[in-house]
Amino acid sequence: MRNIVFTAVALALIASVPASGQSVSKDPALAPAGTYAANQNHTQVLFSVRHLGLTDFHGRFDKVSGTLTFDNRRPERSAVSITIDTTSLDTTSEKLNNDLKTIFRVQEFPAMTFKSTAVTRTGPDTGRIDGMLTIKDVTRPVILDVTFNGGGKSMMSGGDYSLGFHATGVLRRSDFGLDKMFWSGFVSDEVALTIEAEFDQKS
Repeated sequence: MRNIVFTAVALALIASVPASGQSVSKDPALAPAGTYAANQNHTQVLFSVRHLGLTDFHGRFDKVSGTLTFDNRRPERSAVSITIDTTSLDTTSEKLNNDLKTIFRVQEFPAMTFKSTAVTRTGPDTGRIDGMLTIKDVTRPVILDVTFNGGGKSMMSGGDYSLGFHATGVLRRSDFGLDKMFWSGFVSDEVALTIEAEFDQKS
């Protein structure tokens, strides 16, 4: 009987919690202004290239860190700085992982960086981030189209406020000298980027 009561109480508590585990607001004005740090467990940078014109081949970087300076009243005044650990590159092939790490020269350049130079608000919860991306010793401009997924107090970050973003962009391998491989002609020069980023408010 005691187990039945316990189970009933547990189910009632679960039912009372939103599916997302927190109340999320899409209004950036309700989010606290200030400095946020990228949550490394919930931030992903994915990339894909077209292989032989037939399929999209995907990979990702598993370790991402960074800082967001967020202006809730004027989001276009916000700024972001991201560092991607190039040694964390991961695909479905261990051989390809090693080849790509050689191409990225990860021993010499263990990180790539992105720093915003301008933020343009394009809608109530969308925007464009212009920034400079540095890969190895080459820096080029990159544009990201961003959607504000929402914000709220997160149980995962001890009750601090968290913000979520989805971003996409396109870059050319050749702009960064990543087109010298013997198999370069078999994949597209364009690389599609998809970024899922969660930032936690710094205490």
